[in-house]
Amino acid sequence: MSAVGTARHFLRDDDLTPAEQAIILDLAAQMRADRFAHRPLAGPRTVALLFDKPSTRTRISFAVGVTDLGGSPLTVDAQTTHLGRGEPIEDVARVFDRQCAAIVWRTFAQDNLEAMAAASTVPVINALSDTFHPCQILADLETIRQRLGSLSGRTLAFIGDGSANTAHSSLLGGALAGMHVRLATPVAYQPEPAILARARQIAATTGGSVEVLADPIAAAKDADALATDVWTAMGQEAEHEQRLAALRPFGIDSHLLSHAAAAAIVLHCLPAHRGAEITAEVIDGPHSAVWDQAENRRHVQKALLAFLLEEGERRR
Repeated sequence: MSAVGTARHFLRDDDLTPAEQAIILDLAAQMRADRFAHRPLAGPRTVALLFDKPSTRTRISFAVGVTDLGGSPLTVDAQTTHLGRGEPIEDVARVFDRQCAAIVWRTFAQDNLEAMAAASTVPVINALSDTFHPCQILADLETIRQRLGSLSGRTLAFIGDGSANTAHSSLLGGALAGMHVRLATPVAYQPEPAILARARQIAATTGGSVEVLADPIAAAKDADALATDVWTAMGQEAEHEQRLAALRPFGIDSHLLSHAAAAAIVLHCLPAHRGAEITAEVIDGPHSAVWDQAENRRHVQKALLAFLLEEGERRR
């Protein structure tokens, strides 16, 4: 667990134990049922929301969630600050942590978050990096629980770019939840070996499993949830045509969905490209849970903030 002094950070999915993940998901369900019952940021206390990348769902869900918790969101475009001009991350952390209750950062390199956390005395949360998207996977897990009632023993099939941040977090987060995670991806887009090994290590302790497959139909067979993401992420635009050609057989369509469990749900963290990684008939169809999934970002992030702040208080 990443920590500085009394701070508890969330930089990657396995910064939580399986028990802690379950606590956060339970709290998220409570917060969904009673939106304003928890007010750990009353004051209001400020949470810094720092963005290096464009954002819709992350920006909205964190800003609204901080307000729900009684706090004040401070949304900062990093390129308009001295951080965008090369000021050391450690110096920025020391400015933020004296004035804010937590720091949420959507950035590129995972190393940026690690440097921020190493210098910060308040929680630092990974709102997305090139390597992980842990808040998104908490929302995915909460959506599966909301729709299907449980996680342990369920099968989550991620279809698409296995090297993507969402794929990495699906492996780790699903393993923590005791799920059977199947990743269907081309040979050229395999997950990072160290992350795959870590997911398998976790799954061995939770009763879950992790498989990497080349056949999307094999991955989808009897799965409880099919998940995907865009094939070309921010910063990969020059690879778009190459990625499209390699990943086209890994799109989620009605034929692939027909191999999943009868009650299977479909997840996509959005924005979606209908006709590429997913068809319109699937994302707009009865198996789609993407709008619940997008809303659940707010609930799980509120629960995560409350958990991290409470952990910090406990350590004082």
